[in-house]
Amino acid sequence: MTDTTVITRMLFAIDALDWATVRKCLADQVELDYTSLFGGEPQTIAADTLLEQWSGLLPGFDATQHLTGPVVETADDRIETHVRAVHVLGDEVWGVHGHYVADLRDDRICALTLRLFYQDGNRDLPAAALERAKTSPRH
Repeated sequence: MTDTTVITRMLFAIDALDWATVRKCLADQVELDYTSLFGGEPQTIAADTLLEQWSGLLPGFDATQHLTGPVVETADDRIETHVRAVHVLGDEVWGVHGHYVADLRDDRICALTLRLFYQDGNRDLPAAALERAKTSPRH
């Protein structure tokens, strides 16, 4: 049986800035598709490179919270869940609301697609968080 908790465990670790646990949730290469949120093209990226990107951004927020559920197994080694991600910086909030589809290999995420439903709040917050993370002690 597939480990349907891996995506929630990864997102919980992201919110805690627990990069070692995040890494344990990822296969060595991840097919990543955030095109519905950021545009561009899907990419295949080394997990360690992805962690560098996330750890270079997320500590710039005062807090993040990723809420998922329910998580369901839909096909061979594929899980899906709704997600509400709240990113806080000062008095500003950026919300991302959508649906994750993850393919697993050996109970680790090897493909992750976000299907964006909508965003709310300050969409410029990631750029501010990125700058702030460069000097953040939260790494």
